[in-house]
Formats: sequence, C-alpha cells, structure tokens
Amino acid sequence: MDPGIFERVFPRPTLGESLDALSAYGLTAVQFDPSSAGLPNVSDSGPISDENPYVLGAERVRQEFVSRGIDIAAVSGTFNIIHPDSTIVRTGLQRLRQLAAACPALGTAIITLSTGTCDAANMWRHHPDNQSEASWNAAVRSMVEIATIGDEFQVTMAFEPEVNNVVDSAQRARRILDEIGSPWIKIVMDGANIFHTGELPRMAEILDEAFDLLGSDIVLAHGKDLDHDGDAGQLPAGQGLLDYDRYLGLLSQSGYSGPLILHGLTEQQVGGCVTFIQARLTSLRNIVQFPVSLG
Repeated sequence: MDPGIFERVFPRPTLGESLDALSAYGLTAVQFDPSSAGLPNVSDSGPISDENPYVLGAERVRQEFVSRGIDIAAVSGTFNIIHPDSTIVRTGLQRLRQLAAACPALGTAIITLSTGTCDAANMWRHHPDNQSEASWNAAVRSMVEIATIGDEFQVTMAFEPEVNNVVDSAQRARRILDEIGSPWIKIVMDGANIFHTGELPRMAEILDEAFDLLGSDIVLAHGKDLDHDGDAGQLPAGQGLLDYDRYLGLLSQSGYSGPLILHGLTEQQVGGCVTFIQARLTSLRNIVQFPVSLG
C-alpha cells in the first residue's frame, strides 16, 4: 500500500501538466477524473453522443499516464443513481456503459460510484427519504443494471458507503452486496465517510465492524479526514479525528494492497499529507514485522 491521489487536486490546463505536478511528489497511482482530459463526467446531463467520447480519447489519455509511469487505479464514474428525475438516471447509466467500454484501453478495471441521494440538487447532500424502502429499491434497480454493465465489459463497479447517501453504513453496504450478488460490485472504503451523528466516540468499534463486514470486498481505498461525525469528511489525511493507525491496519489485515487515494486536500497540502501517510505506513510495516494487537 502506497499513497496515490486524485489528479484533479492539481488543476492545470492539460492532463499532462497535472500528472507532471503530482509526479513531483513521487505519486504513481491516481483515481482518474475524465474531465481532467476534457472528457465528460458520467454525471453530465448533456446529450449522449453516438460516438463514444471515452473510447475516442482513451489512447491519448493512456499515453499520458504510461509515459510518466503512473497507474490509473480507478476511474470516477459517479452519478446520482437514484435521482428523482429518471431521465438523469438513464443518462448516467448510458454514460457509465460508454466509460466501461473504454476501460480496457484506458488500462484500468475499476470504476468508482456512489449510491445516490434523493436530493435533486446535490448528490452529496443527505435527504430524509434516503432511508425509505422506495429509495432502497431504486438503488437496487440501478445497481442491478450497473452490475450487468460490469459483467459485459469485465469492469469492477465499486461503490462507496457514505453517510449522506442511500448506502450510508457498512451494514447497508453488506446488504446491497448480498442482494445484488454480483462479483462485479465491490467496495471503495473511506474511513472518514461512515460515522453518523454521535458515533465518533465508538470509532474503533465502527471501523472494526466495517472491515468485518466489507473487508473481503474492498478494491480501492480513499484517504482523507474528518472533524465531526454526521457528514462526509473533507480534511486532508492526518489533520482530523480519524484513527489512521487503526484504519490503515485494518486495510492491511483485510488483504488490501492497492494505493490509498488521497483527496479532500489542496495542492499546497499534498506534501505534508504524503509524508504523514508514508510515516504511518512505515510504522504499520514495523508492526506487521513485530505483530501487536490493534485492540
């Protein structure tokens, strides 16, 4: 496990310039946002082109990464899968299918997703109807289609449990994994996104349970931090309340060996954040060499 990053943390006129900037920090893995290469995001609501823009741009994008020795660990395919406007959901699914078709040429086999919210204006904002059975059923319907797309193109679709979305806990994440029952639906784990109001005093218990339920299905891990519970964390890793020793230890114990994708930070904060993560990982490796209990 080594630190990686969203390349959009380094806003530049071109993708190549963004990759050059992150390479200076020794980072060699990213979660790729198509908009960084002038491609549409899956959440864009404009008309669907007959020609697949992701396939058309894949060779150009891939060359930018290969020439710098940077891996595309995953590509962002997030859209609101339960948006109240069914046309928006349908457009998102169509774009997602186009993106999945381009993944082999891009050199990645993971697309990241969220499970959506009933808030029509902001897919990261909580809505009380998220807990309704109707919302759950809508999420399941979309995820069934998403699993079919994954199977068609042999691409893993990884969703992130997040307190403001329909799947707002490890328990609900386990439930939807079991209901869908597809090997193409997996988990993005972000330890800063799973604490409901009042749960921070139970951090160790919440983290342990999340990994007990989901550890074997984690295919990508995010690294950021939080300053309060009841919302998604938006702080750089190491500058908030998340117990990073426990979080990284649980990731390691689960068998995860991919990159820890940093986000929720500015470019100016990258150096300190990378140093923090590298120090914690070094400490973890020493603990693994001389095992001690996390309890």
